[in-house]
Amino acid sequence: MVYYQTAPLDRTFAALSDPTRRELLARLEARDGMSVSELAKPLPMSLPAVMKHLDVLSDAGLVTRTKTGRTVVCRLNAAPMEEAMEWLTRYQRFWTAALDRLANFIEDDSCSPSQASPSPAASTPPPPKSSPPGRTPKK
Repeated sequence: MVYYQTAPLDRTFAALSDPTRRELLARLEARDGMSVSELAKPLPMSLPAVMKHLDVLSDAGLVTRTKTGRTVVCRLNAAPMEEAMEWLTRYQRFWTAALDRLANFIEDDSCSPSQASPSPAASTPPPPKSSPPGRTPKK
């Protein structure tokens, strides 16, 4: 079996792609130095499942773990996200230009509701009925 070294940027985006891992990072951002059990407590999954998520975050360099006795403490390391932000910033011009065009279109007053033509359905009378309402008598 051949193992390829995954690029750090790929590992960062892969780690950030999961909502559970993003939640773990957000909790570590709010309070630095949480134990694995503290991180796992509010999550609806087993401790081994949380540890697997922490392994992915650790492999991406987003979390550092230190063990003191039986307690493993996790800390956020946001440095790998900086490279991801630099990569995203290169492509920001594409969505910024599209959003600017959309804003200009919405702000354009050339087609206000009062200038719009009435719909054809509103100006066309309904077609006449072929028979009076009710049951048709049998012959």
